[in-house]
Amino acid sequence: MDFLMGLGWYIIPFLIVLSVLVFVHELGHYLVARYNGVGIDVFSIGFGPEVFGWNDRSGTRWKVSWFPLGGYVKMVGDADAASTPDHEALKKMDEFNRSRSLFYKSVWQRIAVSVAGPLANYLFAIILFSILFATIGQRYTVPIIQGIQEGSAAATAGFQVGDKVKSINGESIDRFEDLQMIVQSKAGDSLQVVIDRNGHIFTLSVIPTLSIIKDHFGHEHKIGLMGVKGSEAGYIKRSWWNAWWYATEEAFSLSWQTLKALGQIIIGAKSADGLGGPLRIAQMSGEIAQSGITALVWFMALLSVNLGLINLFPVPMLDGGHLLFYFLEVLKGKPLSEKAQEWGFRVGFILIIGLMILATWNDLMHIFIK
Repeated sequence: MDFLMGLGWYIIPFLIVLSVLVFVHELGHYLVARYNGVGIDVFSIGFGPEVFGWNDRSGTRWKVSWFPLGGYVKMVGDADAASTPDHEALKKMDEFNRSRSLFYKSVWQRIAVSVAGPLANYLFAIILFSILFATIGQRYTVPIIQGIQEGSAAATAGFQVGDKVKSINGESIDRFEDLQMIVQSKAGDSLQVVIDRNGHIFTLSVIPTLSIIKDHFGHEHKIGLMGVKGSEAGYIKRSWWNAWWYATEEAFSLSWQTLKALGQIIIGAKSADGLGGPLRIAQMSGEIAQSGITALVWFMALLSVNLGLINLFPVPMLDGGHLLFYFLEVLKGKPLSEKAQEWGFRVGFILIIGLMILATWNDLMHIFIK
């Protein structure tokens, strides 16, 4: 009920964040399409009936629509917002419109246009992270154990204060946050931890214990814990000339963590309860907005990374689905048949709808049944 009472506080930041990220994504498609001579019929933020809009000199209709969860760029020859080719219209096109249709561009031009949206999201996230790292600093904690909880998994395994963690299951550890990220997702699993103790290298085996904790918003989370404490987290300011490097590293590290988590869900090693949809993103946007502009910018960068990554998944209707068709075209030397593409889009539609239903159900359980 608290969520409903403060709905405005959640919805407004959410709509601002989502609109900015959708605009960035679609602008990537738009700019690369225009560079390659593709005509753009519509650039829309949101779906459904138009709220307001205008036409530019090239004939593109720029508009904001009533249903704000997404957006699209409709190019000459597209049948819908998912850039499905309108084969009937394409067959009737005159020479001028053919030259402006994405469908009649080279396969490499079409690949460039499809990949531009996700890359725009990654570039935007890297810019935001760079600004944060150069002004506020990058969160960083040396992976040295400063405290061990009595009777914990770490105490049982033989860890000592002062141990520097080098790697876990072969994965290099540079920050204490890296250790936390791995341990939290490995409750009940045996971890081989390489440590440096006064210049001597040891390998200790530890099994993180399952624990249920509450975050500062009161939400419960099931995580694995070793029972160790690091030093107080600090922020390292990066110089403007190398902040982009650390920002790029952060963006791809977040992508890798997301892919690992999805892989664990697919193989059944992790529950799908953590998958969230628009309602939970709206809730988190509002809560994080109340924490300050810095937290909101960081959250926007995180969402931009995830939006770019998800759109690269090889699912028809997403950019990755178009890329899959185009790369198959490169291998075959000719486009897939209309029927194959049609079935591909149908399967993609079913997958996306199914995922949306699952995510929305998880949102409702998360928000209203705690």
